[in-house]
Amino acid sequence: RKWSLPMQKKAYLSIISAAALWGCIGVFLRLLTAAGLDSMESVAVRSTVAAILYFFWLLFTDRAAFRVRLQDLWYFVGTGIFSVLFFNWCYFNAISLSALSVAAVLLYTSPVFVMLLSALCFQEPITPRKIGALLLTFCGCVLVAGLFPAGVGSISAAAVLFGLGSGFGYALYSIFSKLALKRYSPSTITFYTFLFSALGSLPLSRLWEDASLLLDPRAILGGLGIGVLCCILPYLLYTEGLRWAEPGKAAILATVEPFVAALIGIFAFHEAVTPYKLLGMAAIFGAILILNRRP
Repeated sequence: RKWSLPMQKKAYLSIISAAALWGCIGVFLRLLTAAGLDSMESVAVRSTVAAILYFFWLLFTDRAAFRVRLQDLWYFVGTGIFSVLFFNWCYFNAISLSALSVAAVLLYTSPVFVMLLSALCFQEPITPRKIGALLLTFCGCVLVAGLFPAGVGSISAAAVLFGLGSGFGYALYSIFSKLALKRYSPSTITFYTFLFSALGSLPLSRLWEDASLLLDPRAILGGLGIGVLCCILPYLLYTEGLRWAEPGKAAILATVEPFVAALIGIFAFHEAVTPYKLLGMAAIFGAILILNRRP
């Protein structure tokens, strides 16, 4: 399927905007952590807040978005449970078993999985340009995360498996969403993704046991920020972008997330600026430029 260049550019801008918003998640996650919520509780808050707020938004603006066929619910089990919930569970386990930087780099193996799955499911070609952009992106993530030249130390097999699992789960969103877009709008896909993710994460997190923590002003602000700015808006933008972009390219473009997260860390939290981190950010930006050039 061939798309016009303006539509592709618009799609790429939507995907990059989504990734930039995802890159802000650390700001609101710190507020939730400061209020006393653990990682899985934060996942439950993110999905539940997004599902509830988006439900009321659609109730007044687009009730047709709620209509789905029962036989199609597997799309949203895929995006909500197998992707969003599964990758978060794997990611937080990888963090607990290794350094945050290691977990982050393993998470961004997702473009590899997307490229392979897209070739299998959608016959999307694997081109030298994509492979080059993919390698440049991964090198950039390694540098931004600070793994080079410091090294990774001793990493357990379990940490590697959880990290790769997070990358695989992250990749599944692109695949299931691309399939669902054949029948449903981005609004429908986004809402049911949050709904199924919330239904899955609430019993796992047992959030109700710490319900009193949700009254903390930091939890309220963090929940609204992580639910709206880091969940509803980016998933809508990313899913809309998938209408006109190949999943493989979308996954590589989405790696602007660690680029933005690094910038926020430098300017908002005064994290150290190193030549390697700057080089990694330049590599990620370079990969985006490569994908935006006409063949």
